[in-house]
Amino acid sequence: MGKEARAWGQLTDGESDGKLLWEPPKLIFRGAVRGIYQGHALRGIRAEGNDVVLSDGTRFTLDPGQADKWVRAILNPPTRLDKLGVKPGMTVVVDGVDDEAFLEELAGRVEAQVGPGEDFEDVDLLFLGVGDLAELDRLEDLSGVLAARGAIWIVAEKGKGAPLKDAEILAAARGAGFVDTKVCAFSRTHTALRFVRGKGASAPIVVEDQGLDDDEE
Repeated sequence: MGKEARAWGQLTDGESDGKLLWEPPKLIFRGAVRGIYQGHALRGIRAEGNDVVLSDGTRFTLDPGQADKWVRAILNPPTRLDKLGVKPGMTVVVDGVDDEAFLEELAGRVEAQVGPGEDFEDVDLLFLGVGDLAELDRLEDLSGVLAARGAIWIVAEKGKGAPLKDAEILAAARGAGFVDTKVCAFSRTHTALRFVRGKGASAPIVVEDQGLDDDEE
């Protein structure tokens, strides 16, 4: 959801060529002179020709046609659901994620289902909350509930005191045939890692019970 481009920066400390980055909520310029802008500093941001102009007079000159796009992106930052890829019409399941604010956000965009992921099928996005390694043992079974292009977001506590480290989550998911594709700040206390089935992985074959006794098998 970020943006990056070469730009000529005219800052209060001087002018230079450099790289302009939009990493919500920060606008960052890196060159011989540098600057980081967010919050109040971005109020009143506007486009003037090829320039992105801040309220204090700072200017960043971009390639023709880019300034308007940058200003629109900055004035309309992506929401948490945008970053997580939640789109109307998707089949979304929430399993073990205890975040009322998140559930309320979801309700405004999709009719999300809450419960064990194994109870659903053709799931586009599955949000799985985990707190220990044992809970990651379910990943192979959950692989089978995903739609062809479905993904699992593993939501876990972040920080030094977190019971699970990212490396442990990555190892468990890869061992279950998943490929990691993205990481996202889920909340102030939690992070989310996105996984899809690897190219060689497929949904497990389900054999229906034929009603045979053990002796007959």
